[in-house]
Amino acid sequence: MSMSDQRLAGAGPARSRVATFLDLIKFAHSVFALPFALISTFWASRVIGERWPGWGRLGLIVAAMVVARTWAMTVNRLVDRKFDAANPRTAKRPSVTGAVSVRFMRATLGLCVVLFLIVTAGFLFVYGNVWPLIFALPVLAWLGMYSFTKRFTWGCHFWLGISLGLAPVSAWIAIAPPRVEWMGAKSVTIFLLGAGVAMWVAGFDILYALQDDAFDRGEKLNSIPVRFGRRRAIGISRACHGLTVGLFCAVGITGGFHALYWVGFTAAVVLLMVEQALVSAKDISRINIAFMTANGLIGLIFGTLAIADTLLG
Repeated sequence: MSMSDQRLAGAGPARSRVATFLDLIKFAHSVFALPFALISTFWASRVIGERWPGWGRLGLIVAAMVVARTWAMTVNRLVDRKFDAANPRTAKRPSVTGAVSVRFMRATLGLCVVLFLIVTAGFLFVYGNVWPLIFALPVLAWLGMYSFTKRFTWGCHFWLGISLGLAPVSAWIAIAPPRVEWMGAKSVTIFLLGAGVAMWVAGFDILYALQDDAFDRGEKLNSIPVRFGRRRAIGISRACHGLTVGLFCAVGITGGFHALYWVGFTAAVVLLMVEQALVSAKDISRINIAFMTANGLIGLIFGTLAIADTLLG
């Protein structure tokens, strides 16, 4: 075998390990929060008088989002290995089978911390904005803490919601650091967007938890389905998504968005209704369609049209 063939043979397993890890942390689910961080990025740029945030800021926002989510999901898979191994639904996860080792996950966590500090420091050294670096470790701590919340509170879904709701608020701070002229009414829109994302995520996470309500009860883990039962849990999920609709509507009004935003808003409302219709107390067989397909489309359609509205408005 030639040297080039040997390199290719070695690269194959390496690529396979990376692909396995990306599947483990559900990298594709980045579609949930990233569009809302980008909405905030472009909105904040408009507030400070710039139609385009620049490729540098945009790259730092995307990098921060990817690294933060990788950190959060790796923490989750690492600390939940015992529960994942006992749960038939998750027993074949690579973190359980050993396809992704504990050592690899710990190394990934260390790398994520370093990369996140580098990325947030980029806002300081390139753009003179110290706030992302100040908030870097507290944000990572909040994201990592989510993985422990099921051990002590049924409010874990809202902790996760706030975690993703931080995305647009953090992007706002990174582009428009706190100043008197950029705060007040102009910043209300982004906090409404963050709250809307938080309620959206909490609502669909409650539905997702229906799959494990019996297992969680047996392991003395906490969730809204465990605490209130399936029927009431679905009712709480629907209330969360009702609040989401109201908050996203308030975003459009306070932000002065135009037709494209409202088209995306309408699509999101329809998709939320479809998501809720797919799940009932007696039948949760379509929960993966409700979770991934409907919510993925909400992020992509609503996010794309809101960004386009900001750029063209």
